[in-house]
Amino acid sequence: MTVNTPRARLGDRARLGTWGYLKKRICRHWQLYLVILIPVVLVAMFSYGPMYGVQIAFRDYKVRMGFWDSPWVGMKQFNQFFGTANFMRLVTNTLSISLYSLIAGFPIPILLALMLNEASNRKFTRTVQMVTYAPHFISIVVMASIIRLFVTSAPNGIINNFLALVGATERIDFLAKPGYFQTIYVWSGIWQNMGYNSIIYLAALSAIDISLHEAAIVDGASKVRRIWHIDIPGIMPTIIILLILNFGFLMNVGFEKVFLLQNDLNMPKSDIISTYVYRMGLEKAQYSFSTAIGLFNSVINTTLLVLVNWIAGRLSDTSLF
Repeated sequence: MTVNTPRARLGDRARLGTWGYLKKRICRHWQLYLVILIPVVLVAMFSYGPMYGVQIAFRDYKVRMGFWDSPWVGMKQFNQFFGTANFMRLVTNTLSISLYSLIAGFPIPILLALMLNEASNRKFTRTVQMVTYAPHFISIVVMASIIRLFVTSAPNGIINNFLALVGATERIDFLAKPGYFQTIYVWSGIWQNMGYNSIIYLAALSAIDISLHEAAIVDGASKVRRIWHIDIPGIMPTIIILLILNFGFLMNVGFEKVFLLQNDLNMPKSDIISTYVYRMGLEKAQYSFSTAIGLFNSVINTTLLVLVNWIAGRLSDTSLF
């Protein structure tokens, strides 16, 4: 019988050496290492492998010359982006949509999870969960078509038909008005994802010790006070972690949905960094320029992630690293 205690493991490491001990563990648990090898290889191939091509952001990349033979131009592509007339508009639109989504959308899954957790009728709870989860699984293309059906000024436009019922005489094409674009984008996204995003909060609420609620009921605490003093502090670490992760993706506004809802009329408010990269990189074949923009975007996201994580670590005991 093999004894697997900390003292025995230290003895094996001293006797076999680090590499010998590691080899022994791999041979003993090779099935587990094989299972973990698959995602490691996938991450290495599709997340770290493409980093090799980031160097073209600092080169005047020519396809026929390849990565290494294309001339090195240093920060030229970045300076070109910072100097373009579109720079401030792209950054402003990207940040405004992201912050709007974060401020309006982040609390709603938390509120939904708290309400579902307090609902006593299990059949009602399951029905609400099904109704709120389902939109998450609608494809972006179908979602964009649904949005267009609602906001179009055509005779089948649902919102315009409703406004006509209450006395409105003018039909409005909402996607042709730049001022409406961000609100349409954000609130359709909240409707689509609030149920799915509430799942993790429901899981965190289920881990709260029920005896805390029982003691609070004995002390005469109302539901609101129990939510405020037990449930919210109980899920606060989860809230902080997800908030940090959301800040790490602040500059990454979903390309597909914006692109499908975008038109020449709403371009002043709908043109964001990812759509600009698409136009420059794929339509105009300016590969170095578009890579430099994407790298700039990633650096900003990483900086925000580290900064918000540091602030969270200083203000609370919860952080990513």
